[in-house]
Amino acid sequence: MMFYDQLLARTADDRNALLSLPVIQECLHGKMAPEAYAAFLREAYHHVSHTVPLLHACRDHLPPRLAWLKAALDEYIAEEAGHDEWILNDLRALHQDADEVKRAGPGRCTEVMVSYAYDTIARHNPVGFFGMVHVLEGTSVALALHAADQIQRSLHLPDEAFSYLRSHGTLDQKHTAHFAELMNRLDDPSDQQAVVHRARMFYWLYGEIFQQLPRAQN
Repeated sequence: MMFYDQLLARTADDRNALLSLPVIQECLHGKMAPEAYAAFLREAYHHVSHTVPLLHACRDHLPPRLAWLKAALDEYIAEEAGHDEWILNDLRALHQDADEVKRAGPGRCTEVMVSYAYDTIARHNPVGFFGMVHVLEGTSVALALHAADQIQRSLHLPDEAFSYLRSHGTLDQKHTAHFAELMNRLDDPSDQQAVVHRARMFYWLYGEIFQQLPRAQN
């Protein structure tokens, strides 16, 4: 079995646990609390704004045996630049104060997830950061486009409030095959284990962010 398939298999329970969270199921069934979408975007801004710095950090910390990953990281950096601004524009379309969002900072769970990503790169195996890439991109492909339609329909929101979910979901669909190719080139068991372990952790950490979102009233 190729490593990417092993990654999917070894993290399947964690992925299912995330997707089965009540707040995500509410979203997928058009029952999301009105304030939950803005709350999601606020937290998304505070982790997406770190994507490019994290990619740079990962690139800078790669050991010589993984130098071949630098070209892929350069591509990710070019493609991910500015996505935090998409989120701020979506928040403005929801009549949110983008400057206040920046000043407020992240919620606790978002802060911990971002800190864990930096810690993975700086103190452990930097290739483990691809566990975070796997979780965020895989979740985006699974949820983003469908979720955007359900949220917009149920909350009667304008198209201008969905540039992040719709653009990112489409982009991440293109990334998935490339990501699989990169993971299948990892042949060191310690590198493979680093990706699996961090992916499992990031599924849990990302789930904790969702757990803090407002819930729909029954």
